[in-house]
Amino acid sequence: MKFYRSAAGILALSVFAATGTVAAGNHDGDSEKGPKRNVEDVTVLDSSSFTISFDKTFPSGLDLERVVDVKAVDEEGNTIDIGDTSVLMTKGDRSEVTVKHDDLDGQSGSLIVGEEEIEFDYDEETGDFNLNIFHTNDNHGRTDAFPHLVTAYNEAEEEYGDGLLLDAGDIFSGTLYFNEYRGQDALEFMNLMEYDAFVPGNHEFDLGDPDEGHPELVEFFEGADFPIVAANIDFSGDSGFDGLNQGGISSDPEAGNIYDGIVLEQDGEEIGIFGLDTADTENISSPLDVEFTDYLEAAEEAVAGFEEQGIDKVIALTHLGYDSSPDIGSDLILAEEVEGIDVIIGGHSHTLLETPVLVDENAEGEEKDPTIIGQAGEYGGHLGVMDITFDENGTIVDFAGEVKATEDYEADPEAAEMLEPYTEGVEELANEPAGSTVVNELPNPRHGDGDEESVRANETALGNLITDAQLDAALTADEDTIMAVQNGGGIRTSIAAGEVTVGELIEVQPFGNRLALLDLTGEEIYEAFEHSVSEAPEENGGFLQVSEGTELTYDSSRSVDERVESISVEGEELSRDDEMHTVAMNNFTATGGDGFDVFAEAYDDGRGTIVGYTDWEMLRDFMAELGEVDYSIQGRITDLASDDE
Repeated sequence: MKFYRSAAGILALSVFAATGTVAAGNHDGDSEKGPKRNVEDVTVLDSSSFTISFDKTFPSGLDLERVVDVKAVDEEGNTIDIGDTSVLMTKGDRSEVTVKHDDLDGQSGSLIVGEEEIEFDYDEETGDFNLNIFHTNDNHGRTDAFPHLVTAYNEAEEEYGDGLLLDAGDIFSGTLYFNEYRGQDALEFMNLMEYDAFVPGNHEFDLGDPDEGHPELVEFFEGADFPIVAANIDFSGDSGFDGLNQGGISSDPEAGNIYDGIVLEQDGEEIGIFGLDTADTENISSPLDVEFTDYLEAAEEAVAGFEEQGIDKVIALTHLGYDSSPDIGSDLILAEEVEGIDVIIGGHSHTLLETPVLVDENAEGEEKDPTIIGQAGEYGGHLGVMDITFDENGTIVDFAGEVKATEDYEADPEAAEMLEPYTEGVEELANEPAGSTVVNELPNPRHGDGDEESVRANETALGNLITDAQLDAALTADEDTIMAVQNGGGIRTSIAAGEVTVGELIEVQPFGNRLALLDLTGEEIYEAFEHSVSEAPEENGGFLQVSEGTELTYDSSRSVDERVESISVEGEELSRDDEMHTVAMNNFTATGGDGFDVFAEAYDDGRGTIVGYTDWEMLRDFMAELGEVDYSIQGRITDLASDDE
């Protein structure tokens, strides 16, 4: 790999011959008859590789191994055996190659490329250290991406050398694979790849159950062949993690155990790694008794802990988001605010940083030691690669990086074979008829997809269907239930017209949430709907779709908390008083997901019941009862500000 900037202190060079010629073969690989190519530049990268730039490009199909004649001699002119060499094209214009060879550590003399000669001296320690980092994030149940990812990783290691393999969270949720196997399938591939560390993302807590806690996440941790880093996550309130939750910084971390930070050795150097997750997990997932602390304070403490141990190379493995809101934290803010972090490997925002981002100024605009940020998109589509050079003081003096598109690589045979039984199980479930037919497509619009309306800001036909299904199920448990509500963020895709399969329904509601009933006062119901429409007409994952018979009227032009005009049930306006009413919703919303503190308080007050019906199963059964499903927008939710436009 070629550095974007020259590496300080790696090697002192003196060029004896400014130009030289290296034989390059013609199309049939005959280097004796091929045209000569002048060497324009030779750049030593480290003791095992260097780049050569030529004045001409090489034709496609040329055997590059025959292009470069490389020799090394010691100070007395004796030939040094540099062992096997490999030559790789490094630029799209085919005018530069990278030559890799056996290390010259402990040697000194001259490197000869054609007629160009460069001195090298590896007799003395320079103090510089090179670290490779490979990273992934936000897989979200795309287990079928792993076979290609495995190949991309294996070939990246061959190209760059050994390094650390890190994942920045959100392995859980999003596909039939996850619904069927609860992350254990993905774990098998992560263990195959031999990840070095993992930070939980917000979706790792999606399966939180008020009665059972997080048994699936505990199982995932217990089966992991790598440690978990979580400096701002407090697992102590959930007894399920008691045997795994070690805390602190460990120089001898055990697989499957949870630490604030860990110390790993890489090529004789100690590297500190600590983890951070977005505090917004409390609002957008179901962590229950797992708590989250301020990410900046946790980072300060972790860095100080590493410094006390004399560790000056520190990686933050984060699930904060690259440039997320300051209210919930971001990698950019972390880099600016906390000194001593050298590298941030991030997730959560699904950002594809094609090259690493350098932050060398703090929040006040003052110069600071470099912090390098990387993030590799989403869904296993890319492998991130970083090559970092530290000086003897642990300060970054050079860096480079890229993301490798996994679709460009063949599936690894072993991983492909491992995937087969998982895919067979998923396909069987996905193709199972659900017993209903959709007459007209039920879309799931989003502003980000170019739609004027959004499931997170407007009534939708699919939202109406889902809430009606929940109300139908709720009435079998409590005939006094007056309405059902569904958070828009929990509806993940559309349903096409035609015969419906179970797989489609699980993709619509992939989180496996269970039905909950809450007893709420009229005043609390109004407060909840004020929160639901607080960001309208902009999107909000907590925007509530409502069941048949319920009509919500509000005005998004008014001040927040003063927007709801009226809520009616079966034509009768609900009063803002202390009279109790039973409302159905999923357990995520009932326990405070999406910031519904009013629901959480009612649940904690003992006014909530988890009925147990799973969301997609309720939808399946209700649609099967209907047979032919023909739903539309019915005016259940009205924004007076929109009507005035």
